[in-house]
Amino acid sequence: MKRMLIVLLILAVGMAYAQTATGEHIGSKKCKMCHSKAEVGSQYSIWEKGPHSGSFETLKTDAAKAIAKKMGLKVSPDQAPKCLSCHVTGWGTESGYQLEVDPLNKKAVKKNSDLSRVGCESCHGAGSLYKSKKTKAAIAAGTITGESVGLITITEKTCTVCHNSDSPTYKPFDYAVRIKEVAHPAPEK
Repeated sequence: MKRMLIVLLILAVGMAYAQTATGEHIGSKKCKMCHSKAEVGSQYSIWEKGPHSGSFETLKTDAAKAIAKKMGLKVSPDQAPKCLSCHVTGWGTESGYQLEVDPLNKKAVKKNSDLSRVGCESCHGAGSLYKSKKTKAAIAAGTITGESVGLITITEKTCTVCHNSDSPTYKPFDYAVRIKEVAHPAPEK
């Protein structure tokens, strides 16, 4: 009986962890491996042509620098946490975009470069726990929920984390219209 209680306790703790799992950021190029072919929806190329993939580059423009100056920022927008929180992937997390990485660590430099934009994981959540085909199949089959492995279900709140009146370039945000501008669904089967 005691052994069974211990097993149940371990399972309960594991399930509680799984319900709040966030995983680590892996970068959009890892998503490309499964989400690039036309038969699955070409999500990567749709995203790549959309406004989010160039979000970090907008911080390097003269217009962004003028906004930063007007805001009283002491650093350029591409170095300002206030700007980076919405213009890169995973800002403020250990596995997300970093201002500095060891230049001798080629893997870290490559990953950081991939995170230097609003990538897949900005909206869908850090991907290390849901990236495998086996996990995606389990989500599709309903044996696990996407949320249990850090996959975020997109809602208006997902978008308004950044698209809100705190942004110095805010324009009224109509979720129903804007979500269609960045839509990249899987084809119907």
